[in-house]
Amino acid sequence: MADDLSAVARFLYEAGTLKQARRTGWWMAGVRDPESVAEHSWRTSLIASVIAKLEGADPARAAFLAVWHDSQETRTGDVNHLGKKYAEGTDPEAVTADQTKGMPELLASTIRELVAEYEAKESAETLCARDADKLECLLQGIEYKAQGYQNAQRWIDNSRARLTTESANRLADELLGMDSLDWLRTAMGEEPTP
Repeated sequence: MADDLSAVARFLYEAGTLKQARRTGWWMAGVRDPESVAEHSWRTSLIASVIAKLEGADPARAAFLAVWHDSQETRTGDVNHLGKKYAEGTDPEAVTADQTKGMPELLASTIRELVAEYEAKESAETLCARDADKLECLLQGIEYKAQGYQNAQRWIDNSRARLTTESANRLADELLGMDSLDWLRTAMGEEPTP
C-alpha cells in the first residue's frame, strides 16, 4: 500500500500562501507592494546555484537548501529584523517538524534534515545558500532604489556587509557597478550605462 500523501497535499496548499506573503522589511523602506516570500525564495535558489557552482560546491544542493529557507514563514509570517528584536525566537526546525507531520517519513526526514543543515550554517552549500539570501536582498534593494525607493540603500548596505563567500562578494561588486537594466541593453545590442 502506498504512503498516504494527504499531509503532503495539505503542505502544497500551505506553501502556496508564500505567494501572497509579503517581505515586510521593505515596508520600512517605503515600498508599498514588496515582493512576496515566494518570489524572494525563487531568485534566492537561482542565485544559490550560481554561487555554489562558482565556489566549487554542489549547486543543486545549495538551490535545494535555498528553496526551503523561508518555508516556515507559512506559519510564522515574514518577521523583519526589527520585529525579531521583540518577538520570541521561532525555531525553524520546530516549525518544519510541525509542517511535515504526517508526511511519509522518507520525505519528512529529508525536509527536516535540510532545514537543520541550513540552520547549522556549516556546509559549503549552506554558506552559498545563506549568501544567496543576502545577495537577493541586495539585488532587490538595487531594483527598488531604481524605482525611486531611496531608503532601500540601507538594505543594500546591510546585505553587502554580511556576504561571506568570494563569489557572492564579487557578484555584489558587479551588481553595484551596473544599472538594473543593463541586461536588457546588452540583450538588445546596446551599450550598457556608463
